[in-house]
Amino acid sequence: MHRLPGLDTLRGLAALAVLVTHVAFWCGFYDAGLLGAVAQRLEVGVAIFFVLSGFLLTSPWIVADRLGRRAPSTRSYLRKRAVRVLPMYWVTVVAALLLVEVNAGADAATWRDNLLLVSMFTSGEYPEGLSQMWSLSTEVMFYLALPFLALVLTSRRVATTARRLALLATLTAVSWVWSWAAAGPLASWGPWVGLALPGFLGWFAAGMALAVVEADRRVPRGPESTRPVRWCENLAAAPGACWMMAGAVLVVASTPIGGAPGLVARTPSESVVRAVFYVVVAVLLVLPSVFGDPRSTYARVMASPALRHLGAISYSLFCCHVIVLAVLFQWTDLTIFDENLLMILAIVLGISLVVSEITYRLVERPFQRLGRPADPTGTPAAATAPSATHTSS
Repeated sequence: MHRLPGLDTLRGLAALAVLVTHVAFWCGFYDAGLLGAVAQRLEVGVAIFFVLSGFLLTSPWIVADRLGRRAPSTRSYLRKRAVRVLPMYWVTVVAALLLVEVNAGADAATWRDNLLLVSMFTSGEYPEGLSQMWSLSTEVMFYLALPFLALVLTSRRVATTARRLALLATLTAVSWVWSWAAAGPLASWGPWVGLALPGFLGWFAAGMALAVVEADRRVPRGPESTRPVRWCENLAAAPGACWMMAGAVLVVASTPIGGAPGLVARTPSESVVRAVFYVVVAVLLVLPSVFGDPRSTYARVMASPALRHLGAISYSLFCCHVIVLAVLFQWTDLTIFDENLLMILAIVLGISLVVSEITYRLVERPFQRLGRPADPTGTPAAATAPSATHTSS
C-alpha cells in the first residue's frame, strides 16, 4: 500500500483543476470577473504536480543517504520514468494529429518534434490538443536533471539539513529571477525561455525541500534537523487551515496583483508573482498528506479508494482532455469563447473520465508493471502524473 495515499488524491484534484481552467478558456469564462480569474488561476494544478514530483522522486535519494544505503540506480530510475511517461504520451500525440481536424496534413517535422517531445525547442508551438504538453517537456527536463541534483544534495559539502535547504532556497531564487527575465529581457530568445525547467525549478525545489525534511522525520539528526520537522507537523496538524490559506492565496493571486486573467503572464512582475503564489498554494496543499496524522479524518478521506483512483488515472486525464475539448467543438455547433461553462465542463469531464479509464487500463497500467521493480531504499515508487496548462488557443 502507498505510504502516503493522500498524494494520489492530490494528483487527481490537480488534474481536475487543470481540466477546469482549460474548459474555462475554451468557453471564454476568463472574462467573468474575479470568478473567471480564479478559474484561470487553477493552472496552479501544474505547481501541485511539480511539487509532488520534486518530493516523490527525490525522496529515494535522500532516504538512502539518511540510512547509509546505496543511492538508487540512475539507469533504473530513468527506465522507470520513460516507461511511466512515454507510452501514453505517444498514444496522445497520434490521437491529436489524427483526430483533430486542424492538424490534418501535419508534416514529418511536426510528427517528429512532437513524438520526440522537443516542440518547445524547435517551433515553439504545439498542434491543437497537445498544447498542454509544454509542462511534460519541463517535467522530463527535471527527470534528467534530478540524478545530478540529488548527487549534489547528498554530497558531504551539504550534508546538513540547513545547508540542503539553503541550496534549494537558492535554486528557488534563481528560478524566480529566470521567470522575471523570461518575461522581459530574455523574451526575444523564443517561447521556450518561459516554459523551460529553470523558470519552474523553484516548484520542484519546494518538493525536494519537503523530501529533505520528511527524511529528517524518519531519521532525526539532532535539534537542527528536528526543528523544520516540528514546523511542518504543526502546520499539517490543521489541514483545514492549510486549505483555507491556500484558497486565500489563490484568490489574492487572481486579483490584479497576478495580472489580468490570461494563459501567459504579460510582464516580468506578473510572472514572478504567479510563480511565488502558486508554490505557496501547492506546498500548503501537500503538507497535510506528508506530515499530518495518518489516523485523522482528513487522512482517511484523502485515502478513499475513489479519490485515489482519480489520482491513478490523472495522467491519462491530463493527456486526453484537451483532445476531447477540440473534438467536441469540431463535431458540434459550439462556438469557442462563447459557451456555457458548466454545460461544457460536465460533457468534457464525463467523456474524459471514460477515455482516461480506458487508456489507463490498456496503456498505462501494462507498461507500469514493466517499470516497477522493488525499490531497494524501501521508499514507494513514485508515479507522479505530469500535468500542464493550456498555453495557446
